[in-house]
Amino acid sequence: MRIALAGTMLAAMMACGSFAHAADVTAGKQKAEICIACHGEAGISQLENIPSLAGQPDQFIQWQLVFFRAGTRKNEQMLPVVDQLNNEDIRNLGAYFASLTPPRAKPDDNPDLSSKGAQAAAGRRCTSCHTDNYAGTKAIPRVAGQREEYLVKALHDYKSGVRSGGGMAAMANVAYSLSEEEIEALAHYLAHL
Repeated sequence: MRIALAGTMLAAMMACGSFAHAADVTAGKQKAEICIACHGEAGISQLENIPSLAGQPDQFIQWQLVFFRAGTRKNEQMLPVVDQLNNEDIRNLGAYFASLTPPRAKPDDNPDLSSKGAQAAAGRRCTSCHTDNYAGTKAIPRVAGQREEYLVKALHDYKSGVRSGGGMAAMANVAYSLSEEEIEALAHYLAHL
């Protein structure tokens, strides 16, 4: 029900012309000041289980903010932030974070684990949504270079059904069949791309 509501809200925003004018990256940067404490300077998180937002696709950021605001995606820290956002703020934040340089992958300290992760990714056809270089597109997130422990958490959340919104059905289906070892390997592989 809440996913349908969020989708209806986004469709209404689009139909009413909310997306008719270009987003303002400068306004997005100003609004993102509140995001720095958790998501880091220039959108690169330094905190465990907090994702980096730099280089995420514009539409992905917008959708996630709409899902948080609608309550279909839940997070206690995000609730007071999204309650302050109007549709223009969401559009501007999406443009701002998309304009930032994504985090650089750290040197791979366990190539064997990455190899197992690459096999898990290939077997689950992850590139069919996240693109060949895992940079994401449109409403699909960039997972290349994302924080490893966050990727583990996200996969567990999809597997258990805790996380909803967006590609929930596809991700729940993929994550449900992953073993704990595959989750760890896949997260390691993606974080080091």
